[in-house]
Amino acid sequence: MSNRIADMPTDERPREKLARFGPTALDNAELLALFLRTGVVGRSAIQIGRDLLDHYGSIGSLGSAGVAELSKQPGLGLAKACQLVAAFELGARATREQIGQQPLDTPEIIYQTFAAQLAWLRHEKLVVALLDTRLRHEGTVEISSGNLNETVAYAKDVLRPVITRGAYGFVVVHNHPSGDASPSKADEMFTRRLIEAADLMQVKFLDHVIVGRPDHGRQPYFSFREAGVVV
Repeated sequence: MSNRIADMPTDERPREKLARFGPTALDNAELLALFLRTGVVGRSAIQIGRDLLDHYGSIGSLGSAGVAELSKQPGLGLAKACQLVAAFELGARATREQIGQQPLDTPEIIYQTFAAQLAWLRHEKLVVALLDTRLRHEGTVEISSGNLNETVAYAKDVLRPVITRGAYGFVVVHNHPSGDASPSKADEMFTRRLIEAADLMQVKFLDHVIVGRPDHGRQPYFSFREAGVVV
């Protein structure tokens, strides 16, 4: 039996299926196949998509893999890895653009803005979101990217782009690769140092949000403002 998409009935091929019924009619493997475009001997683009999903476990985890890692997966290579990474980045940017005009004034909105970028990373990353006087997002600066368990950053590193770019205030966001957003002692100490530094420099420190992942009712983020640490 043929594995080629070209040998499938016309109405079952991903491209024709999307054109007729819309993107929601396709499963994840079929959507991936549209970006991969071609398969390899014995494996269609759809099968490669299914194998990738089986390997990574979810679309979110697949989306966090970089070009170097993806290019080593069977059936990919550099060109297809770049296509997938570009597709996921466009999706993340579209999400941020849709939310961009909303003030980053609640932890829910902060989480929604940065979850696509951070939630599935396998290492910790810390970013600072710069805010205008209406608390709208003016830009994001990556401060540090660490190992599986921690990232190292200092208050001066966070405040430098805030001051040099003339931002009214800022939000700090970082992820926990485990998916559990519960703060560590180091997270709390870092937040308290930021409070002192922001007060000294007279800039608004709105919140420090830890991005995790929802699991069996678990809250997918932790907000130091909600916890009463940042006021």
